[in-house]
Amino acid sequence: MIPYGRQDISQADIDAVIEVLKSDFLTQGPKVPAFEEAVASYCGARHAIAVNSATSALHLACLALGLGPGDRLWTTPVTFVASANCALYCGASVDFVDIDPRTYNLSPAALEAKLEMAEKEGALPKVVVAVHLCGQPCDMKAISKLADKYAFRVIEDASHAIGGRYDGEPIGSGRYSDITIFSFHPVKIITSAEGGMAVTNDDGFAEKMQLLRSHGITRDPKQMTHESDGPWYYQQVELGFNYRMTELQAALGLSQMARLDDFVACRHELAGRYDELLSTLPVITPWQHPDSYSGLHLYVIRVAGGPARHRRVFELLREQGIGVNLHYIPVHTQPYYQAMGFTAGDFPHAMEYYEEAISLPMFPGLSSQDQDFVVATLAKAMEAS
Repeated sequence: MIPYGRQDISQADIDAVIEVLKSDFLTQGPKVPAFEEAVASYCGARHAIAVNSATSALHLACLALGLGPGDRLWTTPVTFVASANCALYCGASVDFVDIDPRTYNLSPAALEAKLEMAEKEGALPKVVVAVHLCGQPCDMKAISKLADKYAFRVIEDASHAIGGRYDGEPIGSGRYSDITIFSFHPVKIITSAEGGMAVTNDDGFAEKMQLLRSHGITRDPKQMTHESDGPWYYQQVELGFNYRMTELQAALGLSQMARLDDFVACRHELAGRYDELLSTLPVITPWQHPDSYSGLHLYVIRVAGGPARHRRVFELLREQGIGVNLHYIPVHTQPYYQAMGFTAGDFPHAMEYYEEAISLPMFPGLSSQDQDFVVATLAKAMEAS
């Protein structure tokens, strides 16, 4: 089967992991801070905090921003559930903002309209999570202006977007947000097998996330409640978590960073070729904002003709060994969220997207022959459906 995404592991990656296996540290050694430094430097940010998943990074980011009971977090419905669940972990409530029908990201216009209404009702969000779907950054200038006006914090969920750029700067620079989150799951742009990273320019946010990722325990005398008992001493000063990244994961991620720009460039070549091959088919191909350089984690097409045709095309592609996927089922349609009162019709653009979207295979290593096969099979599926 041709998967929709796949990791690209080189001999250098393997050697980096083996080196750690032969070292004195499998966890809490030098590779994690080296990986953090590499990501922070690449993004032009002050701090990077490595954790065991992007979900954990989202949770820590929310806690660092002070999200808690009685607060509200807003995000897009077209994302993985973690972008919303992070609020619930903190005891806050969740709401959604419909997507822009062209970029599939959170719509600044819909956000502004919702904020105006929420201000009148005394129900403004404390945090907005802007998800860079497929690797294309949101309109962060517009979101940042609204954040200034309505006094909310901004998290960029850039799980799909490391290596991309917005307004001439690397995604993660923090120019328009408080904290940016990256994912290093195997199908993402670079991988550490599992893992995530929170990037910020705020010293206080970084210190809070560093503390909470390891049980809330510190060995820093400045954070302790009284003088240390000795060189062995530590204190738990917060209720934290075991969200640490291992040395093995960090070694793989650090090695992969050396090829990040090449990976993204390859994805752009594949997307350009898809654009040409699909130009004669009745599908909508991804639109890219001219002010941004997408990480192109995903290549999503839209198939019109109703849910039945969409499903049939999807099934026919799967039957021919093409591992297409759908990113994502709108979060507000999940049973857990519908029990909170959300209904499918709440966010119509998100539902229109869901009824048409198909993620085609997109990863470095996808051959021209496989890409030709994907498009030829899609053409046949369109004719047969």
